[in-house]
Amino acid sequence: MPSFDIVSEIEMHEVTNAVDQAKRELGNRWDFKNVEADIELEDKRLTLSAEQEFQLEQLVDMMRMAFAKRNIDTRALSEDGESKAGKLVKQHFTLKQGIETDMAKKIVKMIKEQKMKVQASIQGDKVRVTGKKRDDLQEAIAMLREAELDIPLQFNNFRD
Repeated sequence: MPSFDIVSEIEMHEVTNAVDQAKRELGNRWDFKNVEADIELEDKRLTLSAEQEFQLEQLVDMMRMAFAKRNIDTRALSEDGESKAGKLVKQHFTLKQGIETDMAKKIVKMIKEQKMKVQASIQGDKVRVTGKKRDDLQEAIAMLREAELDIPLQFNNFRD
Protein backbone atom coordinates (compact mmCIF):
# COMPACT_ATOMS: atom_id res chain seq x y z
CA MET A 1 0.00 0.00 0.00
CA PRO A 2 1.56 3.35 -1.03
CA SER A 3 2.43 5.80 1.74
CA PHE A 4 4.47 8.89 2.59
CA ASP A 5 5.47 10.83 5.69
CA ILE A 6 4.78 14.49 6.42
CA VAL A 7 7.64 15.97 8.45
CA SER A 8 8.91 19.39 9.47
CA GLU A 9 12.69 19.30 9.54
CA ILE A 10 15.48 21.77 8.87
CA GLU A 11 19.03 20.88 8.00
CA MET A 12 21.21 22.19 10.83
CA HIS A 13 24.27 22.31 8.58
CA GLU A 14 22.48 24.77 6.30
CA VAL A 15 21.40 26.81 9.34
CA THR A 16 25.05 27.04 10.44
CA ASN A 17 26.01 28.16 6.94
CA ALA A 18 23.25 30.79 6.94
CA VAL A 19 24.42 32.14 10.32
CA ASP A 20 28.02 32.32 9.05
CA GLN A 21 26.85 34.11 5.90
CA ALA A 22 24.88 36.65 7.97
CA LYS A 23 27.92 37.22 10.23
CA ARG A 24 30.11 37.92 7.18
CA GLU A 25 27.52 40.38 5.87
CA LEU A 26 27.39 41.99 9.32
CA GLY A 27 31.16 42.53 9.19
CA ASN A 28 30.97 44.08 5.72
CA ARG A 29 28.11 46.52 6.26
CA TRP A 30 29.13 50.13 6.79
CA ASP A 31 26.14 50.92 9.01
CA PHE A 32 27.40 48.32 11.51
CA LYS A 33 30.98 49.64 11.72
CA ASN A 34 32.03 50.29 15.34
CA VAL A 35 28.70 48.85 16.53
CA GLU A 36 28.50 46.01 19.01
CA ALA A 37 26.26 43.52 17.20
CA ASP A 38 26.38 39.73 17.02
CA ILE A 39 24.54 36.61 15.86
CA GLU A 40 24.92 33.46 17.95
CA LEU A 41 23.71 29.92 17.29
CA GLU A 42 23.62 27.55 20.25
CA ASP A 43 22.07 24.12 19.70
CA LYS A 44 18.62 25.06 18.29
CA ARG A 45 18.52 28.59 19.69
CA LEU A 46 19.46 31.71 17.77
CA THR A 47 20.30 34.98 19.55
CA LEU A 48 20.73 38.30 17.76
CA SER A 49 22.06 41.28 19.69
CA ALA A 50 22.63 44.93 18.81
CA GLU A 51 22.95 48.29 20.54
CA GLN A 52 19.65 49.76 19.33
CA GLU A 53 16.22 48.53 18.33
CA PHE A 54 16.44 49.51 14.63
CA GLN A 55 19.85 47.79 14.34
CA LEU A 56 18.29 44.64 15.79
CA GLU A 57 15.54 44.83 13.15
CA GLN A 58 18.25 45.10 10.47
CA LEU A 59 19.95 42.01 11.93
CA VAL A 60 16.70 40.05 11.85
CA ASP A 61 16.21 41.03 8.19
CA MET A 62 19.80 39.98 7.39
CA MET A 63 19.21 36.63 9.10
CA ARG A 64 15.96 36.02 7.23
CA MET A 65 17.67 36.87 3.92
CA ALA A 66 20.50 34.45 4.70
CA PHE A 67 17.92 31.75 5.46
CA ALA A 68 16.15 32.48 2.17
CA LYS A 69 19.41 32.26 0.20
CA ARG A 70 20.03 28.83 1.75
CA ASN A 71 16.47 27.64 1.00
CA ILE A 72 15.57 27.36 4.68
CA ASP A 73 11.96 28.22 5.40
CA THR A 74 11.80 31.15 7.81
CA ARG A 75 8.64 29.71 9.36
CA ALA A 76 11.02 27.35 11.18
CA LEU A 77 12.05 30.33 13.34
CA SER A 78 9.83 31.06 16.31
CA GLU A 79 10.39 34.21 18.32
CA ASP A 80 11.09 33.76 22.02
CA GLY A 81 10.95 37.46 22.81
CA GLU A 82 13.35 40.31 23.43
CA SER A 83 15.57 41.09 26.38
CA LYS A 84 17.87 43.91 27.39
CA ALA A 85 21.28 43.18 28.83
CA GLY A 86 23.26 46.29 29.69
CA LYS A 87 23.47 48.42 26.58
CA LEU A 88 22.48 45.56 24.24
CA VAL A 89 19.04 44.63 22.98
CA LYS A 90 18.67 40.91 22.24
CA GLN A 91 16.17 38.96 20.17
CA HIS A 92 15.86 35.20 20.79
CA PHE A 93 14.62 32.64 18.26
CA THR A 94 14.07 28.89 18.52
CA LEU A 95 14.41 26.59 15.52
CA LYS A 96 11.29 24.42 15.28
CA GLN A 97 11.81 20.80 14.31
CA GLY A 98 9.13 18.15 14.09
CA ILE A 99 5.36 18.48 13.99
CA GLU A 100 3.73 19.19 17.34
CA THR A 101 0.73 17.10 18.36
CA ASP A 102 -1.77 19.96 17.90
CA MET A 103 -0.52 20.68 14.38
CA ALA A 104 -0.48 16.96 13.54
CA LYS A 105 -4.12 16.69 14.64
CA LYS A 106 -4.96 19.72 12.49
CA ILE A 107 -3.27 18.11 9.45
CA VAL A 108 -5.13 14.82 9.98
CA LYS A 109 -8.41 16.74 10.35
CA MET A 110 -7.74 18.68 7.13
CA ILE A 111 -7.15 15.46 5.22
CA LYS A 112 -10.31 13.85 6.61
CA GLU A 113 -12.44 16.94 5.86
CA GLN A 114 -11.44 16.74 2.19
CA LYS A 115 -12.92 13.20 2.10
CA MET A 116 -9.90 11.87 0.24
CA LYS A 117 -9.36 8.15 -0.15
CA VAL A 118 -6.35 8.21 2.19
CA GLN A 119 -5.78 7.57 5.87
CA ALA A 120 -3.56 9.77 8.04
CA SER A 121 -2.04 8.70 11.34
CA ILE A 122 0.19 10.52 13.81
CA GLN A 123 3.48 8.76 14.49
CA GLY A 124 5.58 10.73 16.95
CA ASP A 125 6.65 14.02 15.35
CA LYS A 126 5.48 13.07 11.86
CA VAL A 127 2.24 12.15 10.10
CA ARG A 128 2.03 9.06 7.89
CA VAL A 129 -0.47 9.08 5.04
CA THR A 130 -1.46 5.83 3.31
CA GLY A 131 -3.79 5.13 0.43
CA LYS A 132 -4.55 2.58 -2.27
CA LYS A 133 -3.54 4.77 -5.21
CA ARG A 134 -0.50 6.94 -5.79
CA ASP A 135 -2.74 9.63 -7.33
CA ASP A 136 -4.70 9.96 -4.08
CA LEU A 137 -1.46 10.52 -2.16
CA GLN A 138 -0.31 13.15 -4.65
CA GLU A 139 -3.67 14.88 -4.30
CA ALA A 140 -3.16 14.98 -0.51
CA ILE A 141 0.32 16.48 -0.97
CA ALA A 142 -1.05 19.15 -3.32
CA MET A 143 -3.82 20.03 -0.83
CA LEU A 144 -1.32 20.39 2.04
CA ARG A 145 1.03 22.54 -0.05
CA GLU A 146 -1.81 24.95 -0.76
CA ALA A 147 -2.89 25.07 2.90
CA GLU A 148 -1.68 28.04 4.93
CA LEU A 149 0.11 26.34 7.82
CA ASP A 150 2.57 28.17 10.03
CA ILE A 151 5.23 25.45 9.84
CA PRO A 152 7.30 24.28 6.87
CA LEU A 153 6.31 20.82 5.66
CA GLN A 154 8.36 18.27 3.75
CA PHE A 155 7.06 15.08 2.23
CA ASN A 156 9.44 12.15 2.33
CA ASN A 157 9.65 8.38 2.57
CA PHE A 158 7.28 8.00 -0.41
CA ARG A 159 6.73 4.27 -0.95
CA ASP A 160 4.81 2.59 -3.71
